[in-house]
Amino acid sequence: MKTGKKNQMYFDRRKFLQIVAVAGAAGAGWALGLNRNTSRYKVVQKSQPMMGTILNLTLYGPEKNVLETAVETTIDRMLALERQLSRHDEGSEIATLNRTGTLSQPSRDARTVLELARFVNDKTRGAFDVTVLPLVKLQQSGKVPDRSSIQEALALTGFHHLTIGEEKITLARAGMGITLDGIGKGYIVDQGVEALRQNGFGSAYVEAGGDLMVTGNKPGNQPWRIGIRNPRPSSSGELMVLKTSNHAVATSGDYMQAYAADYSRHHIVNPRTGYSPPELASATITAPTVALADGLATAAMVMGHKQSIAMLKNMPNCEGYFIDKDLHHYQSAGFSG
Repeated sequence: MKTGKKNQMYFDRRKFLQIVAVAGAAGAGWALGLNRNTSRYKVVQKSQPMMGTILNLTLYGPEKNVLETAVETTIDRMLALERQLSRHDEGSEIATLNRTGTLSQPSRDARTVLELARFVNDKTRGAFDVTVLPLVKLQQSGKVPDRSSIQEALALTGFHHLTIGEEKITLARAGMGITLDGIGKGYIVDQGVEALRQNGFGSAYVEAGGDLMVTGNKPGNQPWRIGIRNPRPSSSGELMVLKTSNHAVATSGDYMQAYAADYSRHHIVNPRTGYSPPELASATITAPTVALADGLATAAMVMGHKQSIAMLKNMPNCEGYFIDKDLHHYQSAGFSG
């Protein structure tokens, strides 16, 4: 579906991660400025460096000690996962796998997120592939890679070279490496939301720089309203508003880490060609979990809008909204704005 509207979307994944969790519908209204009667509620706020950015967590509720416990439990869980899954942490499981080619006795979380990555790889016919790290490093080098360098990096990619087992995870070729940048953050946010649920916070708004989860509803049993803006901030246009409840939303875009002024080179790489995909400026996916939405949004950037819409027809409870580089937009049949 194509329209003449130019819808605005701008999320900066690198600048901040914000969590607002609320105990009950009235608290949700307070957090969004919908209800100014706050005398019944306490507030606990904490900021924490995490995943290359700052985690800001705010909880509202009637008992401060309960809020503080929920905050600490959530942060502890997310930090522990970051230490396991970040390729930038030399002591992490992923860094160990990349350095040695083998990870013995992998954690349940490492296996779970990699199996989810395999699922997304299968569903997108290889458009999402965590083994693209050699190609990503080429794009991040600061210079335009030549064809021979890309061919060498392509020889070190391919999900079929990654073996995931309960006792061991292995990479088949020396020089291979994986990156969870397109799915790991979503998994960590999902686990943070689960920690909040276990502490009794069933209504929450979680944003991770373009990836977010909403659980429960706003006051009056109303769905959450999520604004999707233009990927080119200099262009004017109407605001697209997505209404949703109990859903994850993830956006991937060429502007989030661009290596060329015309956005022809950026952090998303086509695993088949080694180059950044040319069609889309951004892709937004709604799904049951943030990790799934995150992975599918990354894959959609590679696939383009037609293949992505066709793929989503076979993905229950997943929908998509896409903006190309000319700012035309497209959406799957079930995407509701």
